[in-house]
Amino acid sequence: QVQLVESGGGFVQAGGSLKLSCTASGTIFMINTMGWYRQAPGKQRELVANLLNGYETKYADSVKGRFTISGDDAGNSVYLQMNSLKPEDTAVYYCVGGIRASDREWYRDYWGQGTQVTVSS
Repeated sequence: QVQLVESGGGFVQAGGSLKLSCTASGTIFMINTMGWYRQAPGKQRELVANLLNGYETKYADSVKGRFTISGDDAGNSVYLQMNSLKPEDTAVYYCVGGIRASDREWYRDYWGQGTQVTVSS
């Protein structure tokens, strides 16, 4: 069984910073992608940043230059450093991993439970 656990959300004033962390654990054969999505009230879940094979990054236009995604050497943790936060960054942030749980299974997405980020103006 695969679990993704996030931490690091919270309340911050506009212009501040937060760092989110996510670690995948359990029965894991391979991980090829880890990333972050967010969902604000009344809006669809959207991609924030993605880390492919531990080094290729992709960002939503709205966070480029402000957010940085990174991973650890083991490849089972991903971080999101969020700087210059804006009120419109307020959302629940979800970690997602493209993971093979065994050599008999193909990759599928596993999601964390989400962590709230609130940015006040």
